[in-house]
Amino acid sequence: MIEFKSVEKSYGAASAISNLSLSIPSGKVTALIGPSGCGKSTLLRLILGLIEPTSGEVVVDGHPVNRDSAQAIRRKSGYVIQDGGLFPHLTTAQNIELMGKHLDRAVDINKLTQLAHFPNDALGRFPGELSGGQKQRVGLMRALALDPSLLLLDEPLGALDPLVRSSLQKDLKQIFGEIGQTVVLVTHDMAEAAYLADLIVLLRAGKVVQVGTLEDFQKRPAEPFVTEFLNAQRQMVTL
Repeated sequence: MIEFKSVEKSYGAASAISNLSLSIPSGKVTALIGPSGCGKSTLLRLILGLIEPTSGEVVVDGHPVNRDSAQAIRRKSGYVIQDGGLFPHLTTAQNIELMGKHLDRAVDINKLTQLAHFPNDALGRFPGELSGGQKQRVGLMRALALDPSLLLLDEPLGALDPLVRSSLQKDLKQIFGEIGQTVVLVTHDMAEAAYLADLIVLLRAGKVVQVGTLEDFQKRPAEPFVTEFLNAQRQMVTL
């Protein structure tokens, strides 16, 4: 569904993405993982057309991402960021229904609350009255409100405590299975990537190091950095 074709993205002399080619399959969950600053979030912004590549091409569902196509791609995509990105002056329900009202499309908020395991009695609260985990659930519901074919999540659980994070991981895995959409997830956590994703893409300095499953990384590392990265993830002993 998504292809990066020899993509470069530079900011002045600094290179964020370097000659990157990658195919992300349709209907699967793909995790982008790697050290801070390796280009994970940049790839999401390129998919949505929020930034343009310096060279190369990004293709979504057969259509090159450019100024003419970006709006249509965004309208069939859901995007979740780390802090939820909620509007503080809107209630939970208003945040979820925002794009539906803007595009004059119905939003089944009851279905969304059931899917995200969110209490209906909290729909009238403002973001400042919600816990971190609840904010992320609201951000997810808003992203799913218009039944997108593509769901992008940029470190959605990174700021949560371990117990809340574990609960949301379980819910996300169930949600991904139910919706059957193409999902691209950015995370620093290899255990999380292995638990949630069908395919893991390890990045370093704007380049793809290896693509595969956790077993591929463990048994057939493409280079020493792969093993080094895994060894740095102490929680892997629990997998």
